[in-house]
Amino acid sequence: MLKTPLERKIYSISQLTDKIKLILEESFPFIWISGEISNFKCPVSGHYYFTLKDSNAQISAIMFRGQNRNLKFLPENGMKITGFGRISVYQPRGAYQIILEYLEPAGAGALQAAFEQLKAGLAEEGLFDKIHKKSLPFLPANVYLITSPTGSVVHDMIRVLHRRYPNTAITILPVKVQGDNAVDEIVSAISFLNTLDDADVAIIARGGGSLEDLSAFNSESVARAIFASRVPVVSAIGHETDFTIADFVSDLRAPTPSVAAELVAPDKKDLMQRRAELFKQLCLRFDQYILNRFNLLDNLAKQLVHPRKKIDDLTIRLDDVFIRMNRAFKHSVNQQQQRLQWWSNRLKKNSPQNRIDALRDTVTKNHETLVFLTTSLINTKKLTLKELSGRLNALNPIAVLDRGYSIARTVPDKTIISDANTVSVDQLIEILLAKGSIRCRVEKD
Repeated sequence: MLKTPLERKIYSISQLTDKIKLILEESFPFIWISGEISNFKCPVSGHYYFTLKDSNAQISAIMFRGQNRNLKFLPENGMKITGFGRISVYQPRGAYQIILEYLEPAGAGALQAAFEQLKAGLAEEGLFDKIHKKSLPFLPANVYLITSPTGSVVHDMIRVLHRRYPNTAITILPVKVQGDNAVDEIVSAISFLNTLDDADVAIIARGGGSLEDLSAFNSESVARAIFASRVPVVSAIGHETDFTIADFVSDLRAPTPSVAAELVAPDKKDLMQRRAELFKQLCLRFDQYILNRFNLLDNLAKQLVHPRKKIDDLTIRLDDVFIRMNRAFKHSVNQQQQRLQWWSNRLKKNSPQNRIDALRDTVTKNHETLVFLTTSLINTKKLTLKELSGRLNALNPIAVLDRGYSIARTVPDKTIISDANTVSVDQLIEILLAKGSIRCRVEKD
């Protein structure tokens, strides 16, 4: 039977969300949870936001900056982790989430994860490359030990250094090798080392221990300080099977502190023995060299010729060379004279004056021929003109009129009258005479 509206309990969305939030937070105040990280984000606020999931479900997760800055590793997508936190409900979206207080990689410790991440990052930057490794001095005058002033490690190194080369000066830069402030003291010691002008090489050393005990030598600050050091650094940290970030970035890694001391300082007895052997070899080779020089000098002395004989030979050679040179010079001069005469004759033969004279004769002859032909042509043309003038005068009507003849023509069209039938009575005509003209009128036929 349904309740009446007055009996119903109606929740608002906010009230319902508050109830759920209260139930969840009271039921799961703090819990351990494991899963795989996905959708990892880290905005400018520094908080971590990601999703934890398994094969069947997922949950939103938050880790605030105050907690995540204590982590020894950086969470990544796909990483399986185990975390400790509390369940909460984000009311604006009505979604539940877990707020984590602690986080560690599943199946591995946080220190190991941090070690691997830092190792990969520094390797990618090139801090482990061989090209950056500095060579150790052959015979260091000053060796600096960056280690704890107590314990057997420092005494072992001093004992080995004194045994191998007692002349080496040893200076201890005391630092903490584990615990609080260890990283800062190691970094400060390396910085101080690089302010010293007499520092030839340094050994960073400590005895064996757990990964947590060696954490100071797995810090990024120590790694970068070793990389930036101008003084060669030898690392001797832990036992032979222990590896730290400092080992990878150092110029040389020694399996133990004692071995590091052996690598830094040569054995003086071996050097003395080697020096004696080299001195013996040098003496033998020098004696052999002197003997060879004496033999060579003796052979050269036997080959020496008296200076007077040498001068006579050279005088004869000089005379012979002078005669041959003089002969060759004269021959060369004759050849040059012959070539000069040949070119001179050829030049005269092809002289422009000869061609000018020839062309002047040609011009004179052509001028005379032209004058003759022109005169002949003029005379011929005069005769032809005279003949044509006579013929023209014979046919000239003016000449006929001079003999008493006249020409009649009509007026005003000036048509020549050659037939009497072509004119009429009283027609006006013009009579052309040799001198002047007259006009007449026809009276009758």
